Amino acid sequence: MLQFPDFDEKQVLFIESFDTKNISFENENLLIKDGDHIKTKVSLYKIFAIFLIGETTITSVLIRKFQEFGITLIMLKRNLLPYLVIGNHTEGNVILRKKQYEATEGEMLEIAKHIVHLKTRNQLKLLKNTRDKNEDLKKSISQAQTILMQIDDAPSYESLLGYEGNISKIFFQTYFQSIGWQRREPRTKRDIQNLLLDIGYTYLFHFIEALLRLYGFDNYYGVYHRTWYQRKSLALDIMEPFRCIIDKTLLKAYNLKQINRKDFKFQNGHYMLPWEHSKKYSRIFLEAIMSYKKEMFYFTKNYYKYVIKGREHFPEFEIC
Repeated sequence: MLQFPDFDEKQVLFIESFDTKNISFENENLLIKDGDHIKTKVSLYKIFAIFLIGETTITSVLIRKFQEFGITLIMLKRNLLPYLVIGNHTEGNVILRKKQYEATEGEMLEIAKHIVHLKTRNQLKLLKNTRDKNEDLKKSISQAQTILMQIDDAPSYESLLGYEGNISKIFFQTYFQSIGWQRREPRTKRDIQNLLLDIGYTYLFHFIEALLRLYGFDNYYGVYHRTWYQRKSLALDIMEPFRCIIDKTLLKAYNLKQINRKDFKFQNGHYMLPWEHSKKYSRIFLEAIMSYKKEMFYFTKNYYKYVIKGREHFPEFEIC
């Protein structure tokens, strides 16, 4: 099993499609060249995942190399929509998967409560860390705290979904008020804020998915996000407590004037991020995710122990 000292040395690479023709291997190193000049040289042993952006052709030799070294390859279109994930599956962990499939409805509901509790607690912390606490913010914090106290006693998935939906509405409206927030509409790309959140959440989702693969989880079998055809529900579950990383990063990027409206295009009723500007925003979110890689690694590892050994204590994560 991969331990954190080994994982800590690993990197996540961001490669654009025009660089793929310049990829080569030398003594178990991945090289990206510009002519005779080496732009990037990384040991294959130190690569955890590669985000490959843009339409391209990859060879079977490249895929076999990545599989040999346990590297997850996430392929995205130029608009950053993921369309293929090639990874090092550990599907042979039969005991773990048996534990997943045999969990009772009551056990799954308890895990779901833990997940929503952690997500809500981190949303509440972001609100509390807001410097200028006006009356509307104080009211939102009070409402969020009231809902947080009710989560552990939720009698059903339906009530839990209701609690999460209510606090998320309060959170988004309050936390992003300063950047002209209207409402959260996933995948609609109705405004720049929603588009950027979708991009950040996509990277976070695939990073969590790659971590879960290390232990052999069935990513399609969730506990809070119930099983749905071709939906990786467990990855959605485990990313919930970490969504606050993307939320915090987006607001910080606006405050630092890193978001430029001229970088985006509005077409057919939704915003788009042109290819030439995508790398800038991808880097913002990927750097934020990697700054918490230790916490995400240990959370996933402890969740594995929680499932496999039936530990009493659910893993924790609190954003700083």
